[in-house]
Amino acid sequence: MKKDLKIGQFGYGVVGQGVYDIITNNKNIQAEIVKICAKHPDKPRNISMDHFTFDKNDILQRDDLDIIVELIDDPEAAFEIVSESLKKGINVVTSNKKMVAEHMEELLALQMENRASLLYEASACSSIPILRTLEEYYDNDLVESINGVFNGSTNYILTKIFKHNQDYDIAVKQAQDLGFAESNPSLDIGGFDAAYKLAIVAFHAFGTFIDPKKIVTHSIQYISRYDIQFAQEKGAIIKQVATAMKVDDNKIMLYCLPQFVYPGSKLYDVNYEYNGVVVDTAYSEDHFYYGKGAGGHPTGFAVMSDISALRYDYKYEYKKHLQNFNIEITEEPELEVYLRFYDKKNLEHFNFSSITGEYKSKEFNYVTGYIKLKELLAKQSILQTADILLVATGNIK
Repeated sequence: MKKDLKIGQFGYGVVGQGVYDIITNNKNIQAEIVKICAKHPDKPRNISMDHFTFDKNDILQRDDLDIIVELIDDPEAAFEIVSESLKKGINVVTSNKKMVAEHMEELLALQMENRASLLYEASACSSIPILRTLEEYYDNDLVESINGVFNGSTNYILTKIFKHNQDYDIAVKQAQDLGFAESNPSLDIGGFDAAYKLAIVAFHAFGTFIDPKKIVTHSIQYISRYDIQFAQEKGAIIKQVATAMKVDDNKIMLYCLPQFVYPGSKLYDVNYEYNGVVVDTAYSEDHFYYGKGAGGHPTGFAVMSDISALRYDYKYEYKKHLQNFNIEITEEPELEVYLRFYDKKNLEHFNFSSITGEYKSKEFNYVTGYIKLKELLAKQSILQTADILLVATGNIK
């Protein structure tokens, strides 16, 4: 066990400040951030400028650091920082879910080749320790499915809409003011952030590399009063739910879509910036994990947990991957969905295998029915740009 850790940190945004605050104000943490690399030299800071550098090499070329903590927004720059550090045999902690999800195979190889550890608990579900739990607790159990609310920003917005009858634009602005959503919230509301997290979580659950571009996503930005009314008439609310599910012994399906959630579901009362994860297994049945999914201190806590784990030389063992279960991703299953549209041309883009309900009026139209996952994936650009709302019902065949 190493007692006094020297840390080089990249990034001093909401999470970076949270990490700095936790380390400097907790006497039980025997660690020191010796230098922080930030992007903007003219930006006002809440600590002395002596703590900062604006040249990444001032950190990367040091030989007295135990850990690199990477907390920047740019995924490609983050990958360069993480790669260079691992190649030098330095342990790394990151919160960058896009970088981890898109480069998982390369990052695993770098860890193996250089005998260094990369930990990224903060990249998935913030304060919920889902990755280490999957690694340690479910390593010998067969995970059947994982589904959950993975994005605190979107969940905050939808909670404000359904619990407080707020307009979408007002709810987004409040999420931004509280630091839960970025000035450009498209990564969150489009479902991309949750899809990156799902790719990471599903890799640890099932052991197969997952391209996040192969996960069907859909934005909540066009949610309308008609959609809200439809959900309420059914006794449901709408949440953005990420799902990875086995459909037979060696195939899984993945999607991240708005979904109708009903009372009795473990996700129904996951509100505001909180996340919730349901893990269903072959032997221990289902378990529910709940915690804050946004904010500097909750995410900073996850980063700090990884830093503490590195004190004991902790590494992900990637047991499910190394056991080589040959799990494949399938796009053949059919989802039942609700599709609300104004322009009938938007309906023509989607090839439903069967229709279970429909409504037409001068104000709006909707259909409910079954459609193959691969059909939705092929129409990903339409899903992200057309003025429609597609909501999964939770029924699959």
